Amino acid sequence: MQGRDLLLIMSVMAIWGFNFSMIKLGVSALDPLLIAAARFVCATFPIIFFIRRPNVGWRYLVSYGLVFGTGIWGMASCAITFGLSSGMASVLLQTDVLTTVLVGVLVYKEVISRRMAAGILLALAGLVVSIIYTNGNVTWSGVMFIMISAVCWPLAGVIVRQSGTRQAFAFNIWGMLFAPVPLIVLSVAFNGWDGVVATYQHWSINAWISVLFQAYPTTLFGYWVWNKMVLKYPMSQLAPMTLMVTVFALLSGYLIYGEQLSAAQWVACSAFLSGIILVLYPQRAVSRAAQSERLRPTAL
Repeated sequence: MQGRDLLLIMSVMAIWGFNFSMIKLGVSALDPLLIAAARFVCATFPIIFFIRRPNVGWRYLVSYGLVFGTGIWGMASCAITFGLSSGMASVLLQTDVLTTVLVGVLVYKEVISRRMAAGILLALAGLVVSIIYTNGNVTWSGVMFIMISAVCWPLAGVIVRQSGTRQAFAFNIWGMLFAPVPLIVLSVAFNGWDGVVATYQHWSINAWISVLFQAYPTTLFGYWVWNKMVLKYPMSQLAPMTLMVTVFALLSGYLIYGEQLSAAQWVACSAFLSGIILVLYPQRAVSRAAQSERLRPTAL
């Protein structure tokens, strides 16, 4: 991998890791669903007027907007609102690797190797311990929401794959067009219009910083760089680098909010991420072409 490309990728990993702290900045005092909706409004407009719609059916764009906007980032924002620290949210979201493997087995009849099975067991053991031995940075409601988010990651990948698109960036932009409305509807269903009014009245500079960071550095710049790298390098090289998102998220959570893991959680999270690495590194017999077809979405 070229040095310039490696630097770009690591920059995106740092941005995506820092993004969890920026989500927390916005949802600490305001409705997380409306913060997520504002993120996708800003990420979509006005750039959508300069990006041609990908040649796919509208149903793929609508379903992607629902799953990506509400299922992944709406639920991840709710997880942080309901007591999950920004660092632990990034760790537990890596469970999407396991749910991706599950979808691959159920939908595409993929075979789990012994190495992958060992990685899954190690990751699950680390996951359970990190949840049980909490120092207040994990709540059961937060875990529930982040697990929904992790399940939706491979579903978004299935939608992209079934669409047959070769225009990943355009597909993402046009798909995000359909993300804000379900988030707003869900917010109104839970909190009524009074919640929308209260969010508008209490909108602050912190909310703007949170939304704009999520929309531009995280979404537009991050996806643009990542999709270029996906076209240039095999996913077998790129996928393990996404684990650096967790490292940067834990670091930013500590520096900004003073978030810390318990001693047991450090060991458990290390075991969890080691298991994820085993899953991401298939046996050598698996070809690079097969690895590049993995379902894990290429966006945070």
